[in-house]
Amino acid sequence: MARRPRRKAEETREDILTMAELLFRQRGFVAVSIADIAASLGMSPANVFKHFRSKSALVDAIAERHLGDVADRFASFDGDIPPKEQLLRFVLRLLDSHLEDIQQNPYLFEMVLMTVEAKLDAAVRYRERIVQKLDDIIREGIAGGRYHCSHPEEAAGTVADVLASVLHPVLIARDDKDTLVRRAQHIVNFVDAALQNSAC
Repeated sequence: MARRPRRKAEETREDILTMAELLFRQRGFVAVSIADIAASLGMSPANVFKHFRSKSALVDAIAERHLGDVADRFASFDGDIPPKEQLLRFVLRLLDSHLEDIQQNPYLFEMVLMTVEAKLDAAVRYRERIVQKLDDIIREGIAGGRYHCSHPEEAAGTVADVLASVLHPVLIARDDKDTLVRRAQHIVNFVDAALQNSAC
């Protein structure tokens, strides 16, 4: 009988991630154990632990994949529009994506919340992506003469903090979409005015 060829570690890791995400989406993070994931893949729990040292590490990797997709999906759009409009579009698209997760993927959203609350790597990298996009928009605004800012990277971090009330997964779950959209518009107006009128 021919031996089954050994699979690459990265392929096994991806299989574990895909199965874990499927089970988490179906039953929720709390209800699924490492043993459940292993059994669904026909492998031992030890094999899962070889690739992910804990259930939290598995959740972090799934959230990283999801949050990375969200941030990357909205990282580029028409750069010819004014920076204020770019800011608003970017914020509203991220907001829509999070609200969609709350409604359609509640268990996945639960995992995202966990990474944020536990300050896992996925949440940190997600913030870094947002700050980078804001930095890009601010720099475009400076190059076009609209914004006057000598430290765009610091300004981008501050803008990300100000936008938390419409982008932070924990905070947006408390309000309806219309309220969040109005809040985002007010914040972007405020940010746009501040970047025009101060040497940040």
